[in-house]
Amino acid sequence: MTRVLVVAEHDGRRLDPATAKCVRCALDLAPEALVVAVLAHPGDAIAVQAAALAGVTEVLLVDAAPNAAPLAAVLAPQLTSLAAGFTHVLAPSSTFGKDVAPRVAALLGVGQISDVLAVLGAHRFQRHIYAGNAVVTVDADPARCTVATVRLASYAGVGPGPAAPVVRRTLDVALPTHTRFVALRSDKGARPDLQTASRVVAGGRALGSAQGFELIGALADALGAAVGASRAAVDSGFVANDLQVGQTGKIIAPELYVAVGISGAIQHVTGIKDARTIVAINKDSEAPIFEVADVGLVADLFKAVPELIDALRARGGR
Repeated sequence: MTRVLVVAEHDGRRLDPATAKCVRCALDLAPEALVVAVLAHPGDAIAVQAAALAGVTEVLLVDAAPNAAPLAAVLAPQLTSLAAGFTHVLAPSSTFGKDVAPRVAALLGVGQISDVLAVLGAHRFQRHIYAGNAVVTVDADPARCTVATVRLASYAGVGPGPAAPVVRRTLDVALPTHTRFVALRSDKGARPDLQTASRVVAGGRALGSAQGFELIGALADALGAAVGASRAAVDSGFVANDLQVGQTGKIIAPELYVAVGISGAIQHVTGIKDARTIVAINKDSEAPIFEVADVGLVADLFKAVPELIDALRARGGR
Protein backbone atom coordinates (compact mmCIF):
# COMPACT_ATOMS: atom_id res chain seq x y z
CA MET A 1 0.00 0.00 0.00
CA THR A 2 1.49 3.32 -1.11
CA ARG A 3 1.01 6.12 1.39
CA VAL A 4 2.61 9.48 0.60
CA LEU A 5 3.27 12.32 3.03
CA VAL A 6 3.87 15.69 1.35
CA VAL A 7 5.57 18.38 3.42
CA ALA A 8 3.77 21.70 2.94
CA GLU A 9 5.83 24.81 2.30
CA HIS A 10 4.29 28.12 3.36
CA ASP A 11 5.16 31.61 4.58
CA GLY A 12 3.00 31.47 7.68
CA ARG A 13 -0.05 32.82 5.83
CA ARG A 14 -0.24 31.24 2.39
CA LEU A 15 0.58 27.85 0.99
CA ASP A 16 3.49 28.01 -1.43
CA PRO A 17 2.78 26.83 -5.02
CA ALA A 18 5.64 24.37 -4.55
CA THR A 19 3.31 22.21 -2.45
CA ALA A 20 0.88 21.77 -5.33
CA LYS A 21 3.77 20.64 -7.53
CA CYS A 22 4.80 18.06 -4.93
CA VAL A 23 1.23 16.78 -4.87
CA ARG A 24 1.35 16.41 -8.66
CA CYS A 25 4.50 14.30 -8.33
CA ALA A 26 2.92 12.26 -5.53
CA LEU A 27 -0.08 11.43 -7.73
CA ASP A 28 2.30 9.69 -10.16
CA LEU A 29 2.93 7.16 -7.39
CA ALA A 30 -0.78 6.18 -7.54
CA PRO A 31 -1.07 6.36 -3.75
CA GLU A 32 -3.92 4.94 -1.71
CA ALA A 33 -3.43 7.88 0.64
CA LEU A 34 -1.94 11.29 -0.17
CA VAL A 35 -1.54 13.33 3.00
CA VAL A 36 -0.19 16.86 3.34
CA ALA A 37 1.61 17.76 6.57
CA VAL A 38 1.18 21.37 7.65
CA LEU A 39 3.42 22.47 10.50
CA ALA A 40 2.62 26.06 11.40
CA HIS A 41 1.39 28.48 14.07
CA PRO A 42 -1.26 29.54 13.42
CA GLY A 43 -1.98 26.96 10.75
CA ASP A 44 -5.73 26.74 10.15
CA ALA A 45 -5.79 28.93 7.03
CA ILE A 46 -2.82 27.10 5.51
CA ALA A 47 -4.39 23.72 6.24
CA VAL A 48 -7.59 24.76 4.46
CA GLN A 49 -5.57 25.77 1.39
CA ALA A 50 -3.73 22.43 1.41
CA ALA A 51 -7.00 20.52 1.79
CA ALA A 52 -8.31 22.17 -1.39
CA LEU A 53 -5.57 20.67 -3.60
CA ALA A 54 -6.82 18.03 -6.02
CA GLY A 55 -5.80 14.51 -5.05
CA VAL A 56 -5.17 15.21 -1.37
CA THR A 57 -6.99 12.72 0.86
CA GLU A 58 -6.14 14.28 4.23
CA VAL A 59 -4.26 17.14 5.85
CA LEU A 60 -2.38 16.67 9.11
CA LEU A 61 -2.13 19.97 10.96
CA VAL A 62 0.44 20.36 13.71
CA ASP A 63 -0.34 23.80 15.11
CA ALA A 64 2.25 24.51 17.79
CA ALA A 65 4.20 27.59 18.87
CA PRO A 66 7.63 26.16 17.87
CA ASN A 67 6.35 25.91 14.29
CA ALA A 68 5.84 29.65 13.92
CA ALA A 69 9.24 29.85 12.20
CA PRO A 70 10.29 27.31 9.54
CA LEU A 71 13.38 25.99 11.32
CA ALA A 72 14.48 22.66 9.84
CA ALA A 73 15.98 21.52 13.13
CA VAL A 74 12.56 21.93 14.79
CA LEU A 75 10.40 20.63 11.94
CA ALA A 76 12.42 17.52 11.08
CA PRO A 77 11.80 15.58 14.33
CA GLN A 78 8.06 16.26 14.04
CA LEU A 79 7.96 15.19 10.39
CA THR A 80 9.86 12.04 11.28
CA SER A 81 7.18 11.22 13.84
CA LEU A 82 4.41 11.90 11.32
CA ALA A 83 6.17 9.72 8.72
CA ALA A 84 5.39 6.52 10.65
CA GLY A 85 3.20 4.36 8.45
CA PHE A 86 4.03 6.21 5.24
CA THR A 87 5.97 4.70 2.36
CA HIS A 88 7.10 8.04 0.92
CA VAL A 89 7.89 11.53 2.22
CA LEU A 90 8.11 14.24 -0.45
CA ALA A 91 9.28 17.82 -0.07
CA PRO A 92 9.87 20.54 -2.65
CA SER A 93 13.39 20.97 -3.98
CA SER A 94 13.34 24.58 -2.82
CA THR A 95 15.49 26.27 -0.21
CA PHE A 96 13.00 25.08 2.39
CA GLY A 97 12.87 21.49 1.15
CA LYS A 98 16.62 21.20 0.70
CA ASP A 99 16.98 22.25 4.33
CA VAL A 100 14.40 20.02 5.98
CA ALA A 101 14.31 16.84 3.84
CA PRO A 102 17.92 15.70 4.49
CA ARG A 103 17.32 15.98 8.22
CA VAL A 104 14.18 13.86 7.95
CA ALA A 105 16.04 11.26 5.90
CA ALA A 106 18.88 11.18 8.43
CA LEU A 107 16.48 10.73 11.35
CA LEU A 108 14.74 7.90 9.47
CA GLY A 109 18.10 6.33 8.66
CA VAL A 110 17.65 6.39 4.88
CA GLY A 111 19.31 8.09 1.95
CA GLN A 112 17.54 10.96 0.27
CA ILE A 113 16.72 11.11 -3.45
CA SER A 114 17.19 14.68 -4.64
CA ASP A 115 15.46 16.62 -7.42
CA VAL A 116 13.07 13.97 -8.72
CA LEU A 117 12.04 14.91 -12.26
CA ALA A 118 10.00 11.81 -13.12
CA VAL A 119 8.39 8.84 -11.36
CA LEU A 120 8.89 5.51 -13.12
CA GLY A 121 7.46 3.30 -10.42
CA ALA A 122 6.67 3.13 -6.73
CA HIS A 123 10.38 3.16 -5.88
CA ARG A 124 12.03 4.13 -9.16
CA PHE A 125 12.76 7.73 -10.07
CA GLN A 126 14.70 9.85 -12.52
CA ARG A 127 16.90 12.81 -11.67
CA HIS A 128 19.52 14.93 -13.40
CA ILE A 129 23.27 14.49 -12.93
CA TYR A 130 26.34 16.21 -14.40
CA ALA A 131 24.82 19.68 -14.21
CA GLY A 132 21.69 18.55 -16.00
CA ASN A 133 23.52 16.99 -18.96
CA ALA A 134 22.43 13.44 -18.14
CA VAL A 135 19.48 11.71 -16.50
CA VAL A 136 19.97 8.82 -14.09
CA THR A 137 17.42 6.27 -12.88
CA VAL A 138 17.49 5.70 -9.13
CA ASP A 139 15.93 2.79 -7.24
CA ALA A 140 14.93 3.18 -3.59
CA ASP A 141 14.69 0.34 -1.08
CA PRO A 142 11.01 -0.73 -1.10
CA ALA A 143 11.36 -2.04 2.43
CA ARG A 144 12.08 1.41 3.84
CA CYS A 145 10.52 4.85 3.69
CA THR A 146 11.56 6.82 0.62
CA VAL A 147 12.46 10.46 1.26
CA ALA A 148 12.76 12.63 -1.84
CA THR A 149 12.72 16.23 -2.98
CA VAL A 150 10.73 17.17 -6.10
CA ARG A 151 12.28 19.22 -8.89
CA LEU A 152 9.77 22.04 -9.15
CA ALA A 153 10.72 22.94 -12.72
CA SER A 154 9.57 19.48 -13.86
CA TYR A 155 6.02 19.63 -12.52
CA ALA A 156 2.95 21.81 -12.87
CA GLY A 157 0.89 22.28 -9.76
CA VAL A 158 -2.43 20.53 -9.29
CA GLY A 159 -5.60 22.59 -9.34
CA PRO A 160 -8.39 22.73 -6.78
CA GLY A 161 -10.37 19.66 -5.85
CA PRO A 162 -12.89 18.48 -3.28
CA ALA A 163 -11.91 19.63 0.21
CA ALA A 164 -10.07 16.93 2.15
CA PRO A 165 -10.53 16.52 5.91
CA VAL A 166 -8.15 18.38 8.20
CA VAL A 167 -6.96 16.41 11.23
CA ARG A 168 -5.22 18.23 14.06
CA ARG A 169 -2.29 16.38 15.59
CA THR A 170 -0.40 16.96 18.82
CA LEU A 171 3.05 15.41 18.85
CA ASP A 172 5.03 14.35 21.89
CA VAL A 173 8.43 14.91 20.31
CA ALA A 174 11.57 16.26 21.95
CA LEU A 175 12.61 19.37 20.05
CA PRO A 176 16.17 20.73 19.96
CA THR A 177 17.02 23.80 21.98
CA HIS A 178 20.31 24.69 20.26
CA THR A 179 18.50 26.37 17.33
CA ARG A 180 16.26 29.38 17.64
CA PHE A 181 14.67 31.89 15.30
CA VAL A 182 16.21 35.37 15.51
CA ALA A 183 14.93 37.39 12.55
CA LEU A 184 13.94 37.21 8.91
CA ARG A 185 15.55 39.49 6.35
CA SER A 186 14.55 39.39 2.71
CA ASP A 187 15.34 41.50 -0.35
CA LYS A 188 12.28 40.23 -2.23
CA GLY A 189 9.89 43.02 -1.24
CA ALA A 190 6.67 43.09 -3.21
CA ARG A 191 8.12 41.29 -6.25
CA PRO A 192 7.02 37.76 -7.18
CA ASP A 193 8.78 34.80 -5.61
CA LEU A 194 11.79 33.73 -7.68
CA GLN A 195 11.05 30.01 -7.40
CA THR A 196 7.53 30.22 -8.82
CA ALA A 197 7.44 33.47 -10.85
CA SER A 198 6.29 33.30 -14.47
CA ARG A 199 8.77 36.05 -15.40
CA VAL A 200 12.32 36.44 -14.13
CA VAL A 201 15.00 39.05 -14.84
CA ALA A 202 18.50 38.06 -13.72
CA GLY A 203 21.78 39.93 -13.70
CA GLY A 204 25.42 38.89 -13.73
CA ARG A 205 28.81 40.20 -12.75
CA ALA A 206 28.80 42.59 -15.72
CA LEU A 207 26.50 44.90 -13.70
CA GLY A 208 29.68 45.88 -11.85
CA SER A 209 28.24 46.73 -8.44
CA ALA A 210 25.19 46.59 -6.20
CA GLN A 211 24.27 50.03 -7.51
CA GLY A 212 24.56 48.81 -11.09
CA PHE A 213 22.38 45.83 -10.20
CA GLU A 214 19.52 48.24 -9.50
CA LEU A 215 18.96 48.20 -13.28
CA ILE A 216 17.79 44.59 -12.93
CA GLY A 217 15.23 45.57 -10.32
CA ALA A 218 13.94 48.39 -12.52
CA LEU A 219 13.55 46.09 -15.52
CA ALA A 220 11.90 43.43 -13.37
CA ASP A 221 9.40 45.97 -12.04
CA ALA A 222 8.60 47.10 -15.58
CA LEU A 223 7.87 43.48 -16.54
CA GLY A 224 6.17 42.47 -13.30
CA ALA A 225 8.96 39.91 -12.84
CA ALA A 226 11.02 38.40 -10.06
CA VAL A 227 14.71 39.23 -9.70
CA GLY A 228 17.46 36.62 -9.99
CA ALA A 229 21.23 36.62 -10.18
CA SER A 230 24.14 34.53 -11.36
CA ARG A 231 26.52 33.00 -8.85
CA ALA A 232 29.18 35.50 -9.91
CA ALA A 233 26.88 38.41 -9.03
CA VAL A 234 26.08 36.85 -5.65
CA ASP A 235 29.75 36.09 -4.90
CA SER A 236 30.59 39.69 -5.79
CA GLY A 237 28.15 40.88 -3.13
CA PHE A 238 25.73 42.63 -5.49
CA VAL A 239 22.68 40.79 -4.05
CA ALA A 240 21.80 38.23 -1.40
CA ASN A 241 22.40 34.56 -2.13
CA ASP A 242 18.68 33.71 -1.99
CA LEU A 243 18.43 35.25 -5.47
CA GLN A 244 21.00 32.92 -7.01
CA VAL A 245 19.85 30.92 -10.02
CA GLY A 246 21.67 27.79 -11.14
CA GLN A 247 22.94 24.40 -10.07
CA THR A 248 23.97 25.68 -6.63
CA GLY A 249 21.04 28.10 -6.41
CA LYS A 250 17.44 27.83 -7.52
CA ILE A 251 16.28 25.81 -10.50
CA ILE A 252 13.39 27.62 -12.15
CA ALA A 253 11.10 27.25 -15.16
CA PRO A 254 9.45 30.62 -15.86
CA GLU A 255 7.57 31.54 -19.00
CA LEU A 256 10.13 34.30 -19.62
CA TYR A 257 13.73 34.48 -18.43
CA VAL A 258 15.80 37.58 -19.19
CA ALA A 259 19.55 37.18 -18.61
CA VAL A 260 21.37 40.50 -18.43
CA GLY A 261 25.16 40.51 -18.39
CA ILE A 262 25.30 36.78 -17.70
CA SER A 263 27.90 34.77 -19.63
CA GLY A 264 25.99 31.49 -19.39
CA ALA A 265 28.23 29.03 -17.55
CA ILE A 266 26.88 25.48 -17.53
CA GLN A 267 26.06 25.73 -13.81
CA HIS A 268 23.78 28.69 -14.52
CA VAL A 269 22.18 27.17 -17.61
CA THR A 270 21.24 24.12 -15.52
CA GLY A 271 18.94 26.34 -13.48
CA ILE A 272 17.10 27.89 -16.44
CA LYS A 273 17.04 25.24 -19.17
CA ASP A 274 13.31 24.57 -18.62
CA ALA A 275 12.33 28.21 -19.15
CA ARG A 276 9.93 28.58 -22.07
CA THR A 277 11.58 31.70 -23.56
CA ILE A 278 15.12 32.86 -22.76
CA VAL A 279 16.24 36.37 -23.67
CA ALA A 280 19.93 37.28 -23.37
CA ILE A 281 21.54 40.72 -23.34
CA ASN A 282 25.33 40.69 -23.43
CA LYS A 283 28.01 42.74 -25.20
CA ASP A 284 30.09 39.60 -25.84
CA SER A 285 28.73 37.98 -29.00
CA GLU A 286 30.60 34.77 -28.11
CA ALA A 287 29.00 34.40 -24.66
CA PRO A 288 27.69 30.83 -24.12
CA ILE A 289 24.30 32.20 -23.02
CA PHE A 290 23.47 32.90 -26.68
CA GLU A 291 23.62 29.16 -27.41
CA VAL A 292 20.52 28.55 -25.28
CA ALA A 293 18.76 31.88 -25.77
CA ASP A 294 15.64 32.14 -27.93
CA VAL A 295 16.26 35.87 -28.38
CA GLY A 296 19.68 37.46 -28.13
CA LEU A 297 20.80 41.08 -28.11
CA VAL A 298 24.50 41.91 -28.45
CA ALA A 299 24.73 45.31 -26.82
CA ASP A 300 26.04 47.33 -23.89
CA LEU A 301 23.57 46.50 -21.12
CA PHE A 302 23.94 49.96 -19.56
CA LYS A 303 22.55 51.43 -22.77
CA ALA A 304 20.14 48.69 -23.83
CA VAL A 305 18.40 48.03 -20.52
CA PRO A 306 17.40 51.67 -19.78
CA GLU A 307 16.05 51.92 -23.33
CA LEU A 308 14.08 48.72 -22.82
CA ILE A 309 12.69 49.99 -19.53
CA ASP A 310 11.60 53.27 -21.14
CA ALA A 311 9.92 51.37 -23.99
CA LEU A 312 8.05 49.10 -21.57
CA ARG A 313 6.88 52.01 -19.46
CA ALA A 314 5.71 53.88 -22.57
CA ARG A 315 3.57 50.86 -23.48
CA GLY A 316 2.05 50.59 -20.04
CA GLY A 317 4.74 48.39 -18.53
CA ARG A 318 3.71 44.89 -19.61
